[in-house]
Amino acid sequence: MRRTKRAVDAIGAVDEPSYFFDTELPGFFLRVMPTGARAWGFQYRAGSGRAAPKKRISIAAAGKVTPEQARTIARGLAADVTKGLDPAGEKARKAAEMDVTALVDLYEAEGCFVQRGVRQGEPMKAITKAYTVARLRHHVIPLLGRKKINDVGAGDVERFVRDVTAGRSAKDEKIGPRKRIIVRGGEGAARKVVRDLSAVFSFAVRRGIVGTNPCERAAVRTTDNRRERFLTVEEIGRLGKALGELEGEGVNPKAVNIARLWALTGCRRNEIAGLRWSEVDAERGLLVLDDTKTGKSVRPLSAPALAVLSTVPREGSSPFVFPATSGDGHFQGVKKVWPKAIEKAKLPGVTPHVLRHTVGGLATSSGEAQALTGALLGHANHRSTAIYAHVSRDPAKEAADRVAGAIADALANRKKLKT
Repeated sequence: MRRTKRAVDAIGAVDEPSYFFDTELPGFFLRVMPTGARAWGFQYRAGSGRAAPKKRISIAAAGKVTPEQARTIARGLAADVTKGLDPAGEKARKAAEMDVTALVDLYEAEGCFVQRGVRQGEPMKAITKAYTVARLRHHVIPLLGRKKINDVGAGDVERFVRDVTAGRSAKDEKIGPRKRIIVRGGEGAARKVVRDLSAVFSFAVRRGIVGTNPCERAAVRTTDNRRERFLTVEEIGRLGKALGELEGEGVNPKAVNIARLWALTGCRRNEIAGLRWSEVDAERGLLVLDDTKTGKSVRPLSAPALAVLSTVPREGSSPFVFPATSGDGHFQGVKKVWPKAIEKAKLPGVTPHVLRHTVGGLATSSGEAQALTGALLGHANHRSTAIYAHVSRDPAKEAADRVAGAIADALANRKKLKT
């Protein structure tokens, strides 16, 4: 009979799975289970002729849609079958298709390579990979993880960026004694993680897993487009005073010396925090860094930076200039001291990387040649690479002394330059 609400309500209990077909729309049925569960579905032949196999596809639970709503869906499925499509087969294919979580797993295992620059094609540095995968797992998987990869469109990416910006993936979770996972959203996090997500889909395109990268079609902002932050000489003086006060208050001197060396060398955060004694060539005034963001790198080491290093004692057999208080790694405590320093100095939002920009900015504003500035910072472009092979270390060393000397004066509150 025609399946209506009244007809459905009149069906009593059954002893085995039973199918009640509609007389108006061939193939449209209500399935009733011995448990009492009821669901709408559609039956059809996958192919032409009576020999074609019968297939059934579920539409929805009877309580979720009305008989007429289910009938409308069934008519759509019937139209698809008429066109030669196989709705049940397509549904099974989608169910077996990789979701975003599985793609992130595959990317972590096989796809974490540098996409551009002089190290293009090389594996990511361990710390870069760790941060990248963490962003994917903390933002992408909670918001998009269950979605099939071929179903992710530009609109989904745009919605994802809005959700991360609004903090919908943020969390503060305790995972052990004195250990927490703190995930923050915001515009900066959204810009970073959408770049990560784009790299994941580009990897999938190269593997032939998907046809296109939805991030490339999405109207989202992937670059900061903002002026880099630099410290003035007066601000460097405030930072130096704050570091001195913290030292007087008894904070670990390793943290203070690491911060001072960030300011004096322009090195990246972990290039100093994880510095090894084998990388310090005090006799020639060089840092010979074995493994940086751009590979092996040689940097001129200024007299003020050497003076700081000369006060650091070697601790037992540790290879690190700043070894951890316990364990075999390098010191990590500067993460707790730095926020106190910038709070005392009234420099909100300033990060250790700002000190690197400051060295570069002071170098160029003081008239140092671009190649020498590149040598100070360890840039991997052709000019700064060439200087290592063709220019004497003396000019680069002298440039380092001039720039770091000005910063050292400011850190010690000896004002010799105008702001």
